[in-house]
Amino acid sequence: MTRLSRRDTIRFALAALAATRAGRVQAQTLGGRKVIVVGAGIAGLSAARRLQDAGAEVVVLEAGDRIGGRIRTDHSLGAPFEWGAGWIHGPGRGNPVAGLADDLGAPTFVTDDDSLEVLYANGTDMGEDVAEALDTLYEDFEDALYDELGGEDDPRSLAALIDDIDPDILRTPEARWMLSAYVEFDLGAPLEDVSAALAFEDEAFPGTDVILPDGYDRLLAPLALGLDICTGHRVTGIAHGSVARVSGPWGEVTGDNVVCALPLGVLKAGDVTFDPPLRAAYADAIRGIGIGTVTKIALKFDQAFWDVDTQYFGIVTEPRGRWNYWLNYRTFSDQNILLGLSFGAYAPVADRMSTSEATQDALEVLDAAFDGAGAPTAVLKTAWSTDPLFRGAYSFPVAGASRGLWKAFETPASARLVFAGEHTTFDYHATTHGAYLSGQWAAEWIEDP
Repeated sequence: MTRLSRRDTIRFALAALAATRAGRVQAQTLGGRKVIVVGAGIAGLSAARRLQDAGAEVVVLEAGDRIGGRIRTDHSLGAPFEWGAGWIHGPGRGNPVAGLADDLGAPTFVTDDDSLEVLYANGTDMGEDVAEALDTLYEDFEDALYDELGGEDDPRSLAALIDDIDPDILRTPEARWMLSAYVEFDLGAPLEDVSAALAFEDEAFPGTDVILPDGYDRLLAPLALGLDICTGHRVTGIAHGSVARVSGPWGEVTGDNVVCALPLGVLKAGDVTFDPPLRAAYADAIRGIGIGTVTKIALKFDQAFWDVDTQYFGIVTEPRGRWNYWLNYRTFSDQNILLGLSFGAYAPVADRMSTSEATQDALEVLDAAFDGAGAPTAVLKTAWSTDPLFRGAYSFPVAGASRGLWKAFETPASARLVFAGEHTTFDYHATTHGAYLSGQWAAEWIEDP
């Protein structure tokens, strides 16, 4: 079955959402069929929920000791710390993840991007004149990018294209900060690695991004309700010939179909063997689509030493991407927490740091910018690229890649095997709603092959 076009995607999401809210029970179209879902992130849970509601016997195999994948919320700081997914991007009409939050009555909070104070590393305020000049530069950069591009086949990276437009841009500290905080954050990868032609070609739902002050993990329970989920079941083999067979150190399970919702980083590492081997288009897609990382560190303090009414603080740091963007928790909670982020080439470096090393590194930035930050009372830090169950945070288009790589995922790998995950949809890659929708598409293929 052909995947829904991007024009049909919103209509499909709205229809699915309306059915959920109306409490309709899906027709039992898959009675007697057994489906194995590999991975209990939101893509896998989305597929499993739909398939079980359609009458299939579903078993979900999860390597870790929890569900959610890159949705992971820690409540130990007194306010939710999101290890992975932190925002609902484009929470307007049609976004299925926003629909899940609405169904639960989960409160949301708009993080105002305009509530931003940018500081030089020594704490000097960048000032409105410079900030406005940066905004103008960014708008001019976007225009120049499209003027300079040689079409979707242009093999240059963003960094190479910027250098061709004006070599001075990446030598200017203010511009380096802007491109890191705005672009490398969004793409999860260094400017030197990202395709200039495809960097800004994805789709988006309408609305201003929001966070979930009570925690993103609230969205998981309705999806997982009543599912047979086996945690601690690392998968090392998927056979998809005459029968579907999934195996690991724990043994094996057979069924009629497999939904492989493993992270791209795991697939790229070759941690799972497919029998028969995946056809060339799939192998090329897994190899050719990039997987990046963003590092977060949450520092909790006894007292706030920053303006508690400002949403974000930018700090012009070197190397580029080093703890240069900070989210102030006081705008949506009563906790004195600053959430720092590292991007681009610095993120893998930060991922490899221990929590104590990263804390010292981040405090050096805060101490200089705020003239003394004091010692945090609690710290949490992420390291997605070094976690063997993920090996990265989210996907991105690599320089030289073509949109055709994602077309491999528009059809099942075989009559038994279909893939899901944020990396399988170009239009909505690197988003929670993209992962959720991919699970729906995977289930749809099994329902109507």
